[in-house]
Amino acid sequence: MEKTVAEKLEALQKLQAIDSELDAIKTLRGDLPDEIQDLEDEIVGLETRVEKHKTAIDNKKEEISNRQNAIKESKALIEKYEQQQNNVRNNREYDALTKEVELQNLEIQISEKRIRQYQGDIEQINESLEKATEIVNERQKDLDVNKSELTSLETESMEQEEKLMKKRDRAYKTVETRLATAYSRIRGNARNGLAVVNIKRHACGGCFHTVPPQRQADVNSKKKIIVCENCGRIFADVEIVEVVEKPKRRTSRKKAAK
Repeated sequence: MEKTVAEKLEALQKLQAIDSELDAIKTLRGDLPDEIQDLEDEIVGLETRVEKHKTAIDNKKEEISNRQNAIKESKALIEKYEQQQNNVRNNREYDALTKEVELQNLEIQISEKRIRQYQGDIEQINESLEKATEIVNERQKDLDVNKSELTSLETESMEQEEKLMKKRDRAYKTVETRLATAYSRIRGNARNGLAVVNIKRHACGGCFHTVPPQRQADVNSKKKIIVCENCGRIFADVEIVEVVEKPKRRTSRKKAAK
């Protein structure tokens, strides 16, 4: 047997009430889950930077080692050429060996210059590495604190949340598929998570847009599903605001006599 509109709205209201309770639990956690995710992402980025710095330092050290080996080779060649100069037969051979010695001395100077440059680079990279490592350690401490706090909050609310989730599953099944789909879509787009609201003081309980009297009457009649023309939320009912009359001011006898 198909449910009446009133029954469908009641089922939606129950589902909304449960979801609002779940939202309240999540609100207690605040921005902690997002903060934790941001910190984890930042730490990953910093650790990548640290690894790049370490790789750069290793590359510079390798370059220094290569240059040191080149200096040794140049010195060995200089020694060889100087020995050969003692056995030359003419000035041309002597001059040629002298040029080779000068060339190797130049190679040594270039290598020494490069080594100083690489050592300076390593110092700069080490400074950046130390800063990045320090930030990683700070962020890791913040992450540990936030995770501990979140775990504590989750532990406190876990039992309640599990009960509500089971209750929600049962409530969701009582809502017809078409309405459940619309409910999920509206709730997903709503900042406050409200998909089903009442009309309060002649306005939508979700976006506070004024609702015309005829539309309020239609909602009250519960003959069909009515949604807010402004935000699309489903109207469940119209809350009647009781008007309390203010007591009439007592007129003093003197004023009455006048």
